Amino acid sequence: MSRVVRTAVFPVAGRGTRFLPATKAMPKEMLPIVDKPLVQYAVEEALEAGVTRLVFVTGSSKRAIEDHFDRDAELERSLSTNGKQDLLDLVRAILPAGVSCVYIRQGEPLGLGHAVLCARPAVGDEPFYVHLPDDLIRADVGCLSQLRRHHERHGSSVLAVQEVPQNRTRDYGIVAVGDGNRLRQIVEKPAPEVAPSRLAVVGRYLLTPAIFGILESTGRGAGGEIQLTDGIADLLKAEPVYALPFTGRRYDCGSKLGYVEATVDYALADPGLAEPLRAHLKSLP
Repeated sequence: MSRVVRTAVFPVAGRGTRFLPATKAMPKEMLPIVDKPLVQYAVEEALEAGVTRLVFVTGSSKRAIEDHFDRDAELERSLSTNGKQDLLDLVRAILPAGVSCVYIRQGEPLGLGHAVLCARPAVGDEPFYVHLPDDLIRADVGCLSQLRRHHERHGSSVLAVQEVPQNRTRDYGIVAVGDGNRLRQIVEKPAPEVAPSRLAVVGRYLLTPAIFGILESTGRGAGGEIQLTDGIADLLKAEPVYALPFTGRRYDCGSKLGYVEATVDYALADPGLAEPLRAHLKSLP
């Protein structure tokens, strides 16, 4: 039976080494797509899905994320004094009233499964979302909302998936599914020749609280880390887990190319930027 999903967990403790030196002092989740950081797009998707509690599993270099979602009285006062009401409204809307933030430090970089387990005290005995801000998904209906609708029908865990090229299976958790897209198998980063399919999990999960007890006893897997994939593999032995091929365009903003593609596409969707940017792109040799 489905339950209301009120909490989203954002594992944001990674160092973003692929974007050095930009991420030496700035969290990768604060990299902007046009005029909003990646983590704000992630939070907006969660709010659309009905979330009222945001849990950030952070590292020691992530203070900028806390500051972004905190009030800045001095900035607001300056905007108000200078008559910039539109910008004032924009800043105040970053975190709507009635939404709370919880910040939990992941003391050691022990993997996504460990990051999720760190969030257990804040989540409690409820279903919850896990959202990786690196995976930006542009859709008419947010990906988390799509997961929520599936959960409302089945009352079980559900993972967002999409097909990837065969030679990219080693970069993802790969699933095999049966009737109704119920998971039969999930494998972390299999080599192309042994991958059970080309269906990859892409940074959006709706999980039941049963995953916490499983992760407590999950040993270290690929890369010497506690893999969420391994925990889900054990979870599906105890209860149904489903794959959902989501609707929308995904950008892998953990890669430089994906980040640039997202920036260009979002800029082309901005009425104030589209025309001059399109003219610039056409002028390129």
